[in-house]
Amino acid sequence: MSLSRLSVTGVRNLQPVTLTPSPRINILYGDNGSGKTSLLEAIYLLGMARSFRSARLNPVIAHEQTSCTVFGQVRLDAERSSALGISRDRSGDVRIRIDGQSVKSAAELADTLPLQLINPDSFRLLEGAPKLRRQFLDWGVFHVEPRFLQAWQRLQQALRQRNSWLRHGTLDAASQAAWSRELSLASEEIDEYRRTYIQALKPVFERTLAVLLELEGFQLSYYRGWDKSLPLADVLAASIERDRVMGHTQAGPQRADLRLRMAGHNAAETLSRGQQKLVVCALRIAQGHLVSEAKRGQCIYLVDDLPSELDENHRLALCSLLEQLNCQVFITCVDSNLLREGWRDDTPVSMFHVEHGTIAQVHGPSGVTA
Repeated sequence: MSLSRLSVTGVRNLQPVTLTPSPRINILYGDNGSGKTSLLEAIYLLGMARSFRSARLNPVIAHEQTSCTVFGQVRLDAERSSALGISRDRSGDVRIRIDGQSVKSAAELADTLPLQLINPDSFRLLEGAPKLRRQFLDWGVFHVEPRFLQAWQRLQQALRQRNSWLRHGTLDAASQAAWSRELSLASEEIDEYRRTYIQALKPVFERTLAVLLELEGFQLSYYRGWDKSLPLADVLAASIERDRVMGHTQAGPQRADLRLRMAGHNAAETLSRGQQKLVVCALRIAQGHLVSEAKRGQCIYLVDDLPSELDENHRLALCSLLEQLNCQVFITCVDSNLLREGWRDDTPVSMFHVEHGTIAQVHGPSGVTA
């Protein structure tokens, strides 16, 4: 899987541009503020229908523009391709099209164009709230377990109903019992999918991390969100009064977490910035391997400022792992010399110079028009 063509209009400081990227390694270099990250943001918008730099989409739209548009031609395999498009205007309207058909769910975009992002904010996966780690976990489960999305939607509906009842007491006894049962069933199903996924992810992650870093005593574990020795139905029944006081459900898969520890301590508190970056990279590369096994195509990697926090040896090791994925990678950096070498001779590498929002190809097999 790869983006064979990408067109971007009205995104931040980028000039309207159409790229024909390499199916493997694409390096975008230029000064800070030139627009490199904005191109990664445009690809992310195409696959996720949202930005990774802002909770709101309005800042993504270029000044004096009423809307932004991203179009991509995705090569699914040797014989199949798919056309994706997304546009957003300042009024808040979002339009998503796949192969000429309008769609309402961003999940269809994510399924067609799986993306992995590694950027300076990736440290938050270790340092941030459990919600970020649940999102990381569920992204992987979504792409390898087709039944996950339906179970997750059932969970969200049951949680909304139960939490509304806890706050307002508007459900009769029969409805309360029905929604509590639905919540328990959906939760147990989601927990099963997550546990199965972690069992598959953990050995791949450990092998990947060993290539990048020696961390004796590093542990990855999964907390499902309630006592592992009890069914959720029993936990919900026992905590009903506390839940009423709090106004929402305290136990369940919405409280799940990935726990990353070093010699028994929180990894974020003991590892250096460079080590944290390599741990996050190992997690995301391991996810890519599982997606490749589950689907006929691979996900696309967006790596912002790859050389940051890494010495030459670790930088080369990370590039080698990305190369071994045999997937499409977009990498940004300031100094192109740091990433120009180190790739195999048979790996297609395209170099793009970004300056004042204009992108020009300077090396590689692909063409660029801007």
